[in-house]
Amino acid sequence: MTSSILSLDRNALEGALFEMGFPSYRAQQIIKWLHQHQIKTFDKMHNLPKLLRQQLEEAFTLEDLGINHEHVSKDGTVKWLLKVDEQNSIETVYIPESNRGTLCISSQVGCALDCSFCSTGKQGFNRNLTTGEIISQLRIAKQRLCAINPTQKHPITNVVMMGMGEPLANEKNLYPALRLMLDDHAYGLAYRRVTVSTSGIVPAMKRMNSELPQIALAVSLHAANDQLRDQLVPINKKYPLEQLMAVCNSYYEGQRKRQITYEYVMLDGINDSKDDARALKKLLKRAPGKINLIPFNPFPNTSYKQSPAKRIDQFRDILNDTYITTVRKTRGDDIAAACGQLAGDITDKARRRIKIYEKTSQ
Repeated sequence: MTSSILSLDRNALEGALFEMGFPSYRAQQIIKWLHQHQIKTFDKMHNLPKLLRQQLEEAFTLEDLGINHEHVSKDGTVKWLLKVDEQNSIETVYIPESNRGTLCISSQVGCALDCSFCSTGKQGFNRNLTTGEIISQLRIAKQRLCAINPTQKHPITNVVMMGMGEPLANEKNLYPALRLMLDDHAYGLAYRRVTVSTSGIVPAMKRMNSELPQIALAVSLHAANDQLRDQLVPINKKYPLEQLMAVCNSYYEGQRKRQITYEYVMLDGINDSKDDARALKKLLKRAPGKINLIPFNPFPNTSYKQSPAKRIDQFRDILNDTYITTVRKTRGDDIAAACGQLAGDITDKARRRIKIYEKTSQ
């Protein structure tokens, strides 16, 4: 079975070309065709020798995920339901703003971490996405957005790995996709404009700090003590706050002094009291960063409710004198595209739960 050429970053492509007997500089040309020109067939690569095009055709596939549905919100947010196989689909969301356009990309078909306030976690888990399936979301979004508005030359300025799944439970396929996003001959995104969000898989966070030290990091925190976080974010039972904050501190104290963004969903009567805010303030002394308060976005059959706006403002004000604290504006909730609402279509749940081992990419 042939593999997708979209799964190859520059290093992997150079290796494949070496095996075929072609010089490594051809990799740069191929990457430009795939990711800048968005070609869909190998014969469009006009500056490549005919023999190379033929060998690429024989060795690889070049096919994007299928678009099942495209939904456009009243606020301009766009959500795509993308088919990954005969049983399952994922969701990808584009959020336009006046000075940037952010694409929220999925990393898994479903999610195994089962955070109690997240719709994706209630859909079960099927498998990791391949590198090609991750990067195909970026290709498709770029194609569709330019088709919708041909005057937009660069509609996507930021990428956040905050869609369906836990990105750091899929390191093997995530890292090559990130390298393509950063490659000047592919998408050329700045390091500070690519963010990986994690629920706190500590060993993987350490590896990413070594592999891609400039990538922005967001941590789904949601509680300032282990007892509550165990309930909201079950991976905390394996990697409790003591370990999580230690690795966050290594990011903060590292060579580049990067600030982590801490994500904190506001749940009515659960984690939104003044005492909770003070506890969070104390916790983050170990690894200061920016705090993003997220009003809870409801989904079917959940018992959680969104904190009242006044309480969210009080919570923010307690934190604001020490940390930059913002309240995320809810976008795309009318098409279930808001944070925590992505559900896709996970009909094949043969692997509903997986264990997060020390080596999470396996």
